Amino acid sequence: MKQLIECVPNFSEGRDMSIIKQITDVIEACDGIKLLDVDPGAATNRTVVTFVGTPDEVCNAAFLAVKKASEIIDMCKHKGAHPRFGATDVCPLIPVSDITMEETVEYARKLAERIGTELNIPVFCYESAAFTPKRKNLANCRSGEYEGLAKRITTEEWKPDFGSNVWDAHTMRTGATAVGARNFLVAYNINLNSTSVNKANSIAYDVREKGRVKREGHPVTGKPVLDENGKQVFEPGLLKSVKAIGWYIEEYGVAQISMNLTDINVTPVHVAFDTVCERAAANGIRVTGSELVGVMPLKSILDAGKYFLKKQGRSTGIADSEIIKIAVKSLGLDELKPFDPKKNIIEYMLEDNSGKRLIDMDLVKFCHTTASEAPAPGGGSIAAYMGALGSALGTMVANLTANKYRHDDRWMEYSDWAEKGKTYHDALLKMVDEDTNAFNKIMDAFGLPKGSDEEKAARTQAIQDATKYAIEIPLQTMKLCCDSMEVMLEMAKTGLEASLSDAGVGALAARAGVQGAYLNVRINTASYKDKEFVAAVLKEGAEIEQKALAVEKEVMDLVLSKI
Repeated sequence: MKQLIECVPNFSEGRDMSIIKQITDVIEACDGIKLLDVDPGAATNRTVVTFVGTPDEVCNAAFLAVKKASEIIDMCKHKGAHPRFGATDVCPLIPVSDITMEETVEYARKLAERIGTELNIPVFCYESAAFTPKRKNLANCRSGEYEGLAKRITTEEWKPDFGSNVWDAHTMRTGATAVGARNFLVAYNINLNSTSVNKANSIAYDVREKGRVKREGHPVTGKPVLDENGKQVFEPGLLKSVKAIGWYIEEYGVAQISMNLTDINVTPVHVAFDTVCERAAANGIRVTGSELVGVMPLKSILDAGKYFLKKQGRSTGIADSEIIKIAVKSLGLDELKPFDPKKNIIEYMLEDNSGKRLIDMDLVKFCHTTASEAPAPGGGSIAAYMGALGSALGTMVANLTANKYRHDDRWMEYSDWAEKGKTYHDALLKMVDEDTNAFNKIMDAFGLPKGSDEEKAARTQAIQDATKYAIEIPLQTMKLCCDSMEVMLEMAKTGLEASLSDAGVGALAARAGVQGAYLNVRINTASYKDKEFVAAVLKEGAEIEQKALAVEKEVMDLVLSKI
């Protein structure tokens, strides 16, 4: 899976859309970036922009956006209702998929350093990217706002982490920027079969982290308990990293619990939903569904689907599309309006929808395209597809076996095997197109100009780089095919006996995928100049091939002995 991060910069301009468009045009011009949302506010004189992509692409787009904002927004003239201290006020990076918070922090700090060094803008690192605990809280970094910046940046305590600490004409214009790393925030509303805002608020107070005011005697009408400073004491709610309030939605004619899940790793969507269901029932109210505001990461909705599948005693090793259906129906995400994964799930918004992917073809077209005079798809793509089919068969046997044991504890064991198999066949399906992409890179490199000595050198290097990639991709296919065979082996040992032949065919297909991919590795190593790299790759490939042959034999011996 590709690493993805989201960036949500806030620019200190919300009234002049020509200025905002100049900034968003810079973002959209960056390769690999998907602009998700532009939300201007006139009263706040502030625009929140949301875009997503791979880490390097996002950081580059963020830098260029900050640069453009520093050129066209003059903080000396800015007035607005929202706290602010810079043309680009805040610029948080948020991990979305296949990337840790620690890795995201590193990207945030590199981005902050680049803004400070190249643009000479004062930069404070906040949230998880903060260098000191005091700077973790954005409010501390932005205290005094733009008007207090001149005095603060010259002090030792609040000297910026990067960039200028001199109040000159340049800094007066740009102000400061806070660059951070934080977890993904999901805006999520839960629908009630009630019109009572009071009831909705009572449930919200039960679940939100802040909780409700502690009172003497009666929990609603009793006198508030105060601390030694005269401030109200709160009884914590049930859910961490959750903000919530009750309200009535005229458009739908229902009350809702409006929630911000500020860290879905702490409180996932499905936990928030089930907890609200429990508290609603205690108040004589029923949850009828829920509503996602904006977008969510794929993992979040898959986790929800798997949670509800497990509650039903069903295997989780099924297609993502089916898991998402379970999540949508269980959470009632389609009660008020349709839920479209392509518009509500970040990763799906970034998918190639051109229809040109090999794996989007039907079986007949894929076969005919392979048979045509077109050079791709070739053996590497076919090897990956054979491996995908092989691991899919192993997954099928695991799912069937899990269903057999659905009335006892063993179903979970086979559900885990099915999920492992699904991981392999999903990865191998991606390799079908990636192998063809690797071939195309070589063709593109050979098509580069070769008129001058410089052009010849650049062309030769491009060919070598593309060749190396065309070696690495089938080698990865080999590893995936071979590793997937552990699922077929386990199914041959303990899986549903009526499906033993399927486990056997799966092993045969996966082994064919290993050997087919190895042929591609070998043909491409012939023209690669780094002989030390070639020797290491061929050695690794030979070891993977021998392992696959050994596992295949073990599987087939088991299958043949039982049928």
